Amino acid sequence: MSKRGNLTADNISPLPASRSVGKAFRAYEPAIDLFPVDLWSRIAGRVVRRAPRSLYGQGDAHGYAPLRKAIAEYVGSARSVRCEPDQVIITAGAQQALDLVARLLLDPGDVVLMEDPGYPGAVSAFKAGGGRVVPVPVDEQGIKIATVPRHHQKAQLIYTTPANQFPLGITMSLPRRLQLLNWAIDKGAWIVEDEFDAEYRYFGRPVPALQSLDRSGTVIYVGTFTKMLFNSLRLGFLVLPQRLVEAFASARFLIDRHSPTLEQAILAEFILDGHFGHHIRRMRQIYSERVSVLVEAAKNRLSGRLNVDLAPSGMRTIGWLQGAELDQTVAGRARAQGLEIAALSQFAIRSHQPNGLMLGFAGCTPDELRRGVDVLASVLN
Repeated sequence: MSKRGNLTADNISPLPASRSVGKAFRAYEPAIDLFPVDLWSRIAGRVVRRAPRSLYGQGDAHGYAPLRKAIAEYVGSARSVRCEPDQVIITAGAQQALDLVARLLLDPGDVVLMEDPGYPGAVSAFKAGGGRVVPVPVDEQGIKIATVPRHHQKAQLIYTTPANQFPLGITMSLPRRLQLLNWAIDKGAWIVEDEFDAEYRYFGRPVPALQSLDRSGTVIYVGTFTKMLFNSLRLGFLVLPQRLVEAFASARFLIDRHSPTLEQAILAEFILDGHFGHHIRRMRQIYSERVSVLVEAAKNRLSGRLNVDLAPSGMRTIGWLQGAELDQTVAGRARAQGLEIAALSQFAIRSHQPNGLMLGFAGCTPDELRRGVDVLASVLN
């Protein structure tokens, strides 16, 4: 195999594929049981019946124009993202967006600064692209960019999840956002802002995207619909500085031409008719209730053994182990009992975190969460 082939094969993300409905505490799946399938089907039927012949032909590598317009309007109003439709590139989910970033912006050996702990899928994409991943610790305000050693300050990329840090759930403070942005501008580095579940905020004021502060064309904004709607809908998007758009569109065409145009058209109708916004608001309420159920059940059954955070946003939270036992040991026992659970240390690149467990709640019913806590209580005895 080629060097790039070996890099790709050696850096497969360890994130598990969730195939079993009804298991707590799967963290990578929305509430599929609550997705409005009948509504989606009606829209799909209408799109297919009315579709012009051109919709069945070769699509645009940039993406379906009405969908790009709908996305630009939505992220502008919901996340304060500053963009025009022609800055949006449709991708096959966030993972392909990260792969495109690696392909087009990294040369072998280029430094990529990563939040530590951080998202393994991004680590894999950047390593596969030849990048040299350098971990940067995270505190209660977000990535500590001021701690980057002098010999790593010629970074090409900085990857960050400022709205809901993966996996800790921290929201980056405004002073830290400005510090990060100024640092990147000064060093000539790109910032990749990944907002995979930023829509789900349960208390406190919504925090605008980091991209909204950018006046220099430094931030590349990544979004996805898989966490908002359902996992098999492999549609995501990039909001790019204008000077990168055509290069990314050319790369997308080379890789797989474009995402399925009919699916893009259905999603565009779903957004433009207001159903997407309604669905997000409904899920925000339901997920808020579910995380409260999880925290309350853990308080009743796991007190003194596992302290579960009330997540302010996102689809998962952290349970902090109170004993001396390693989180990977506990997670292994929990998985043997049928739980989908991950150790916090699994996401560390170099940092040493307190022992904790990542607990998903969005894709689990209240009863599933309570049963999961009961099983976890037996594991921790």
